[in-house]
Amino acid sequence: MTGPPPTTPRPEIGLPISPSAARNRAPILAVLRDRLPPRTRVLEIASGTGEHAVFLAPALAVARWQASDADPATVAGIAARFAGAGVDALAPPIRLDAAAPDWAATARAAGADPDAVLAVNLVHIAPWRVCVGLMEGAGALLAPGGLLYLYGAYKRDGRHTAPSNARFDAALRAQDPEWGVRDLEAVAETAARNGLDLAEIVEMPADNLSLIFRRRPSGRRGFDAADQVAGSRSS
Repeated sequence: MTGPPPTTPRPEIGLPISPSAARNRAPILAVLRDRLPPRTRVLEIASGTGEHAVFLAPALAVARWQASDADPATVAGIAARFAGAGVDALAPPIRLDAAAPDWAATARAAGADPDAVLAVNLVHIAPWRVCVGLMEGAGALLAPGGLLYLYGAYKRDGRHTAPSNARFDAALRAQDPEWGVRDLEAVAETAARNGLDLAEIVEMPADNLSLIFRRRPSGRRGFDAADQVAGSRSS
């Protein structure tokens, strides 16, 4: 060896760490790797600690990963994590509130022109209006065929898929009555109204789901949301 061994950039000490991100990032990567080609441009909504971005952006060889969050302090924390990550594809994080009516325009003004929009563990830890705004903005930003990816716990046919999700739902609603595990059919219906068709449902560890939506070509009529849920491939 003629020089010092290569080093791997590490996040700065003192930054927050999300245990759930550490658990779910590899399963999420396995889903996205088969669905996002290299050089994809990604917009992540509600990036939280930024750990998903640091892990997924190099693993997926994206062209640009635009992280965002509604909370300015959280955006500052993401920027600090990115500074020590050594990943060129990570754009400076921006403040985006998915419940704001103009968030898609704000994203565009920041240089985001995404092929894919991602939101991990968002719609159940936020008021319903955030889900509505997410679908409106993603529908406006994505070109036909563009991908919207959601990860989290969902009810199916109005019922929890596991006792653990029922307990999780109760805990969320105790923390904030506007939060809670959402009905998959309601999420799909909201997406469909904004030109986003539910293409796939992928079962994930710990009774979570990955939902894959695709932007419908303009002018083409979508299927009924309930039919989309029933007909989406579950794997």
